[in-house]
Amino acid sequence: MMATAENKFEELYIKLRNKEGRIYTDAEVAQLPKVPLSHVHFKEWQVRERSSSRLIDYLKNKNQSMSILEVGCGNGWLSGKLSTIKDTTVTGTDINHEELEQAKRVFKNNTNCNFKEGDIRSLSFENTFDVIVFAASIQYFSSFDEIIETAISLLNPEGEIHIIDSFFYSTDESKKAKERTEAYYRSMGCEDMWPFYFHHQINSLKKYSHHFLYDPMAIKNRIFGNKDPFPWVCIKA
Repeated sequence: MMATAENKFEELYIKLRNKEGRIYTDAEVAQLPKVPLSHVHFKEWQVRERSSSRLIDYLKNKNQSMSILEVGCGNGWLSGKLSTIKDTTVTGTDINHEELEQAKRVFKNNTNCNFKEGDIRSLSFENTFDVIVFAASIQYFSSFDEIIETAISLLNPEGEIHIIDSFFYSTDESKKAKERTEAYYRSMGCEDMWPFYFHHQINSLKKYSHHFLYDPMAIKNRIFGNKDPFPWVCIKA
């Protein structure tokens, strides 16, 4: 994005998050994904707690030192959690200045965790990464191929990209989802946010070496009543 587009996105994004009740105090961010039962987004945070726990357990089981990049880290809560994994260094990036400054404050004592403001397509990094995470952020990139190719270029050999907390759609579903999203933004008085949200299709994954570490449509998840709606996609370097 051009700098002016980034500024416009941040302005609209913060406006929307305020209206949705998604701007948190520093004390609240430090506790995420834990929120009180009475919280308006309690059920959503339960989903994110389970998805982040699955990811963290998976990475812990590698039993190796890792450099991790989180793209679109927002207030940094997940980067903070990832930094608790033994022998890791974590970098969180976002173009959202306000939330990134909050991340720096809240997790300033996590010495193996740092934050950089900007888009990874234009940022420079001293090292490459073993793991790159997109958590509820891939939908804010217009070109799936462009951002994934950029991420792959930042991976070490045998590195992995993990996409969690985002939908992928069939062609038919994509059209309906776009209509729902546009209607939602209009209802929130944030219709200008519409051009910044993208509904990536499941067939976008075909050209990459990928597999699903969690698939909500898998028979076992249907049988056992696992209702978490988002797939967990792993793309290999």
